[in-house]
Amino acid sequence: MSTGSGAHSAPAPNSHNDTVTDDATATTQGQGPTHAPGIAAGPAATPRKGTFSSLRIRNYRLFATGQVVSNTGTWMQRIAQDWLVLSLTGSSGAVGITTALQFLPMLLFGLYGGVLTDRFAKRKLLLFTQSAMGLTGLALAVLTLSGHVQVWHVYLVAFLLGLVTVVDNPARQAFVSEMVGQDELRNAVSLNSANFQSARLIGPAVAGVLITALGSGWAFLFNGLSFIAPITGLLMMRTAELHKVDRVPRSKGQLREGLRHVSGHPELIWPIVLVGFIGTFGFNFPIWLTAFVYKVFHAGAGTYALFNGLMAAGSLIGALLAARRAGSRLRMLVGAALLFGLLEIAAALSPSFWIFAALLAPIGLVGLTINVTANSSVQMATDPAMRGRVMSLFMMVFMGGTPLGAPVVGWVTDAYGARIGFLTGGVVSMAAAALVGLALARVGGLRLKIDLRRGHRHVAFVPRVGPGESPAEQELAAVA
Repeated sequence: MSTGSGAHSAPAPNSHNDTVTDDATATTQGQGPTHAPGIAAGPAATPRKGTFSSLRIRNYRLFATGQVVSNTGTWMQRIAQDWLVLSLTGSSGAVGITTALQFLPMLLFGLYGGVLTDRFAKRKLLLFTQSAMGLTGLALAVLTLSGHVQVWHVYLVAFLLGLVTVVDNPARQAFVSEMVGQDELRNAVSLNSANFQSARLIGPAVAGVLITALGSGWAFLFNGLSFIAPITGLLMMRTAELHKVDRVPRSKGQLREGLRHVSGHPELIWPIVLVGFIGTFGFNFPIWLTAFVYKVFHAGAGTYALFNGLMAAGSLIGALLAARRAGSRLRMLVGAALLFGLLEIAAALSPSFWIFAALLAPIGLVGLTINVTANSSVQMATDPAMRGRVMSLFMMVFMGGTPLGAPVVGWVTDAYGARIGFLTGGVVSMAAAALVGLALARVGGLRLKIDLRRGHRHVAFVPRVGPGESPAEQELAAVA
């Protein structure tokens, strides 16, 4: 199963000196960049590129085409799976358990997936993982269409799918840089999100029709067959055109090495912390949307598909805007997280169906902004030889927190109602954004500036860099 999910913080390289060249991506053990990748080395600005510039690369076109087909199937299965569990049990908590089981392997084994990604050829790993994901969809289709499906079957398939995702997610994230190189990485990450959200517009709509007319099994069948497209795309790629990244030989301490790399770079650790809180408590939409549809608005699968489609529309707009953006800064990530929490609180308290529905599109847009800003910046601030391990940690905290948060959020939603459950997610997201923002300001040597003059920004964080400040503080202040 593909995921859309990600988040980022440090900006893209802003000058020739801080761009990692294609030759430099072939790193060896013991060698590393002379300065933190992704940290701006000067005031020069990255020139704005076309929205679809990375699609000029043949290998990436094949990858993107296959992904849009399988992503459509993935979204169809997500809708069908949530609705099937709710139909079998009548419990939002059961939907939360399904979500938790799907992401539990990422929490338990996510870092090991990153080690495997750095150790083996990513294209071959993806051929294996995409095939395995297709088989899980076909298995659930057979169980459902035969009339033998029980809720424990769905739990088991969700867990097996999560196991495959442990390797698929970091491999797919890191493979993007091998297809497009460093210069097009930010654009390609944004287009991946646009790809995912385009499928999110189509998949739920088709799933709603299929579930209403024929049942959930046909959506599972389509998802299983949809993985033929990305497998074909991977087989058709010209491997000679991939950007070479030396694989890391097997050795002891590779997990610890990756963790030390992240902990020593504030532009990596703080966005990952923020994304962890938001992923754990703020992105539990299957629980909240099914609860609002079923218990607040007393509607059916078509309304659930509509809500998902509205969120997808906002997310697609956010992804296309991100693809055009020349860079991103830490303040954008923190600001988007604050706004995201505020919008969730507003939706939770909305007095009518149409106000609730109207807020879903901006929630999708801002949530996607968090995702893309964190994901691409973390990748660009990482040594290529470490990218698999760093992205596995990123995805582990973003997705792996769901097994911790989903049952709690599901219980709150069942016990106190859909509005309180959604409200809780918004409050936690805002609080996390505020605390991480203050921590970044302190570490980066920033200060709050208030200027009440007309035509000036009234409230802003500005660098406070003095002779006694460390180079790391100066670098972090520059990207904030």
